[in-house]
Amino acid sequence: MFSQYFGHYLLNRGLITNEQLQDVLEYQEAVHVKFGVIAVDKGLMTSNQVNEVHEKQKQMDKRFGEIAIELGYLTEEQVEELISHQKQGHLYLAQALIDRGYMTMDEFSSALNDYKNEYSLSTEKFEEIQSGNIDALVENILTKDHKEIREQYGDYISLFAKNMIRFIDRQTFLKISNEEVHHSKWFVSQEITGSAPLFTAIAADDQSLLHIASNYAEENLTEIDELAKDAFSEFLNLHNGIYLVNMSNWGTELSMNPQKFQENVKVSGEFVTVTVKTQKGSFQLILSTNPEKVNIH
Repeated sequence: MFSQYFGHYLLNRGLITNEQLQDVLEYQEAVHVKFGVIAVDKGLMTSNQVNEVHEKQKQMDKRFGEIAIELGYLTEEQVEELISHQKQGHLYLAQALIDRGYMTMDEFSSALNDYKNEYSLSTEKFEEIQSGNIDALVENILTKDHKEIREQYGDYISLFAKNMIRFIDRQTFLKISNEEVHHSKWFVSQEITGSAPLFTAIAADDQSLLHIASNYAEENLTEIDELAKDAFSEFLNLHNGIYLVNMSNWGTELSMNPQKFQENVKVSGEFVTVTVKTQKGSFQLILSTNPEKVNIH
């Protein structure tokens, strides 16, 4: 996820073009190898064991390696070895930019130093973010200038980013936009109830709905039929279920109402909007700690 944020930093400062950014991100995606694939390739796990870990990730907010250790499939030493191998992927962004002639090594190094200075990132914090610590990225980059949003929604947004990467799209990029959603063709919402109520929703167009639904259902869906709508809705339900487990582990018991799928709605009221960019368009994540103040019509 760090590559997307640093890539957009380069784009926003005119150091590369949007076409060049998409090119290097696609290159990085092509060479990235998933944790489970590496484990099978090295003979440390079977395909069935990898699938079991993936299913467990639909129930809890834990990394692949953590679950594999708990199930007895990997040791801590083996996980560290696999992580070390996987971390090499973070070098591909720089390599692609330089190989394709988009930047020189000096230009890349200078931009990277400027990036760390702008976000006041210590060497330790930067290494955390670069190695895939989503919580650190959300706290220090995504919500750096949005303290109130971080305090109210930081845990939820961080988990949403993780679940997007785990189940939908590794090239996910989130941005706090905090703007009204005037119209949404496809809209799924779900209220979390209890001592910390929360209104949650995803507003999407055709392309984004099919992208979420296809990846969640693990099949290529080309039409917005009942299967696509159900898969789209179920992703929000799964995410919120994991969020409730996290909150319970932190001492707060919550419940959630069934999700509601709607078409062609307008949304107004008091809420925060997070724009979520993927390889196939973007959609909006809508959150409010005052569900009664969100109007859908």
